[in-house]
Amino acid sequence: MASQSAKPQSVHEFTVKDAKGNDVNLGMYKGKILLIVNVASQCGLANSNYTELTDLYQKYKDQGLEILAFPCNQFGSQEPGTNEEIQQFACTRFKAEYPIFDKVDVNGSNSAPIYNFLKSSKGSLFGDNIKWNFAKFLIDKEGHVVDRYAPTKSPFSMEKDIKKLFEKA
Repeated sequence: MASQSAKPQSVHEFTVKDAKGNDVNLGMYKGKILLIVNVASQCGLANSNYTELTDLYQKYKDQGLEILAFPCNQFGSQEPGTNEEIQQFACTRFKAEYPIFDKVDVNGSNSAPIYNFLKSSKGSLFGDNIKWNFAKFLIDKEGHVVDRYAPTKSPFSMEKDIKKLFEKA
């Protein structure tokens, strides 16, 4: 968890829970480009998003892309499963090799601190709140939020932005 005295400057200052409930210090991703996504297995956007996210990950993981998936059940109760069921779904059906974390809230009073940081760093046209499953945040190697993408934005359409961050290195 980020220190309460100062406003966090980077996602690397956060500790989150993995799907098994273990602490994961996001500082371990320093030097990597991150795509942080709130996911939901039963969402109509799941098939295209999971497929494209997996393809992007396969294409760029060796260059330093990491996708961090945070299951969320806040939109239409479309992620009702346990962490184990969610992980099995993503890994079996979509061959996801990127980390899937503990289920979180992305809006409201119980919103995960990492999501409060992401939303305050990049609001959307319609306010800070996440609107639906598969909202995406692109993070640079220093842990700063570079861009925010709507749930309906295809992960493939973000490829040029990801490439730009690799070129900055």
